[in-house]
Amino acid sequence: MNLKHLSDQQIHAIDQAHVWHPYSSLSQPLPTYHVSAASGVRLQLGDGRELIDGMSSWWCAIHGYNHPHLNEAVTAQLGKMSHVMFGGIIHEPAAQLAQRLVDITPEPLNKVFFSDSGSVSVEIAIKMALQFWQAKGRAEKSRLLTLRKGYHGDTFAAMSVCDPETGMHHLFNEVLQQQVFSESPRCRFGEDWLQDYLADFERQLTTHKDQLAAVILEPIVQGAGGMCFYSPEYLKGVRALCDEHDVLLIADEIATGFGRTGKLFACEWAGISPDIMCVGKALTGGYMSLAATLCNDKVAAGIGESEAGVFMHGPTFMANPLACAVANASIELLLESDWQGNIARIEAQLEKQLAPCKAYNTVADVRVLGAIGVVEMKDFVDVAALQKRFVEAGVWIRPFAKLVYVMPAFNIEAADLSSLTAAIVDVLKPD
Repeated sequence: MNLKHLSDQQIHAIDQAHVWHPYSSLSQPLPTYHVSAASGVRLQLGDGRELIDGMSSWWCAIHGYNHPHLNEAVTAQLGKMSHVMFGGIIHEPAAQLAQRLVDITPEPLNKVFFSDSGSVSVEIAIKMALQFWQAKGRAEKSRLLTLRKGYHGDTFAAMSVCDPETGMHHLFNEVLQQQVFSESPRCRFGEDWLQDYLADFERQLTTHKDQLAAVILEPIVQGAGGMCFYSPEYLKGVRALCDEHDVLLIADEIATGFGRTGKLFACEWAGISPDIMCVGKALTGGYMSLAATLCNDKVAAGIGESEAGVFMHGPTFMANPLACAVANASIELLLESDWQGNIARIEAQLEKQLAPCKAYNTVADVRVLGAIGVVEMKDFVDVAALQKRFVEAGVWIRPFAKLVYVMPAFNIEAADLSSLTAAIVDVLKPD
């Protein structure tokens, strides 16, 4: 076989024989679709078909694919330096990106630790919290409080703060650190607020406060754990309770950061700042894997006073110059665009065009926030079967569990978004 020039059939044969895809079985592999190119909001399949992408590659390609401004940033940096170790070295793209992140995230977050994936940024945030309390002589503060229906990644510490029952990682429960869980917020975004909505969280926090290093949550939007949208008042209350009981607050903005919810960061809906914040996914506009964990002076100074005197982490590819360069270009492109207007336009269109699903007896709920549209079914869906029908309809939508949802690029045109919503309305229509 000539591996330099593979046909569509050869690619699928290798895939079926050797490639392990995320959340898949090699004994019963799910169908896959060969993408040969991508541009704008379209994926080109190896057999010549085109699909309108409703997932923005798991929520990160916020500007679409093959964007000339981002291409130029990568190409320019490639001619200078593709990678260099970050131990004892600084370079211009990293310095620019650190300053940009400090400038646009909620004050007083002003220290930036780079890594190469969202899960690792969560690991780093947890290690920061643990090392902070060890430095304070409070090593017993070693657990985390988090929310059911939450999702924070697939590495071990990150798995420990995902929902242990309904989440994706219950098989590992016996070997994971046992964390503290509060009920998922019952207060939907935009609905009337009752203080009782915080009762279970407050009970868990006050009961375990002497053991808790930090609270970790996804602000406003719980992503892969259930695509739930909750009230900013809940987040305000969490911040106040953490302050009252001397517990750090970690905000996982990996899915929500960089405009997805209608605010640059979802914490802004509540007007709060966490002690530690994780960002990733859309950080590079979907071009390369890069993440960052930010913290405030309190956390940084505490770690500096620890037994080690330094933060004990150092990924090989942290602050990769290519990734930092394209992240700078992506943030620049976002901030110079009318992103708020685009998000408002997408939100209004999703609300109007997904509304017919509310009448289906198979649908439990339809909800929209920013550039996120969700149809929640009453029963678990057949992912492969739905995927096939969506592809036949000319769109790329990847359901999971009971959820069929879209998170398109911010520059998607109205006609293309209509194709996505029409496919959902048609494919989910009961027989």
